Amino acid sequence: MTSSGMIAAVLKKRGKQLLTEWLKDLSTASTAASRSRVGTDELEQQCAQFLQLLAAATEGKHGHDLTVAQAKPLRDFLESLSRSRAQQGYTSAETATFIFSFKRPLFQALREEAGSNAQVLADEIWAATELLDSLGLHTVATFQRAREELINRQQEEMLELSTPVVKLWDGILALPMIGTLDSARTQVVMESLLQKIVDTGSEMAIIDITGVPTVDTLVAQHLLKTVTALRLMGAECIISGIRPQIAQTIVHLGVDLQGVITKANLADALALALKRAGYTISH
Repeated sequence: MTSSGMIAAVLKKRGKQLLTEWLKDLSTASTAASRSRVGTDELEQQCAQFLQLLAAATEGKHGHDLTVAQAKPLRDFLESLSRSRAQQGYTSAETATFIFSFKRPLFQALREEAGSNAQVLADEIWAATELLDSLGLHTVATFQRAREELINRQQEEMLELSTPVVKLWDGILALPMIGTLDSARTQVVMESLLQKIVDTGSEMAIIDITGVPTVDTLVAQHLLKTVTALRLMGAECIISGIRPQIAQTIVHLGVDLQGVITKANLADALALALKRAGYTISH
């Protein structure tokens, strides 16, 4: 869609007026929580930079095409703003308000510029609506991607924290597991345990599943793969915490644990590990 150039002209001619009116509307639309995250000076700088980039992006015959190289600095600015606000805890609605709250000041300025020419005003209002809606959608889309990345990172960090590898004795590691096991978590378990084996030079590892409520076929297969991987690293593995219910489930599923050392509790597993490591336990 081509542009008459009025939007770019208005942005340059009435920049200070637009900034003042926009900041006023943003202040009205913002919640107390969102105002506390970004200071007044920082918000004013962001708005001023947006107006400057928007004026540069809307000049010329491709003024409303956000895909052209001319609009890249504006896109980059909005993507950076969206990611920053995602990290600061803004909602998608609060982030979108940054763009959509600019409609009223811009529409008012276009009305003043168009005067009595109703057709020109209608065309420019429509062009401005399409432009700001596109910018708003771009901003929200970037915000959502940033939030998803943040959530995924937090989940990965929680998985790592929920699978601590503990050194019980020289050469003996333990991995107490609590909660539901899924493919993602068991993968983290395997990687953490193997890395710790390498770092400590341990030759014995105990995986304690006392706190795991259920074991299905997939979880059992992952545990078997972990045992196999440990053996390839030259370490032995003991699985402890095999309660009667889990034992029945494993038998019912037909999972073959032959060759895998299992114990009912962590104490028994540690006693066996110490014995195999050459330690003598006296009562």
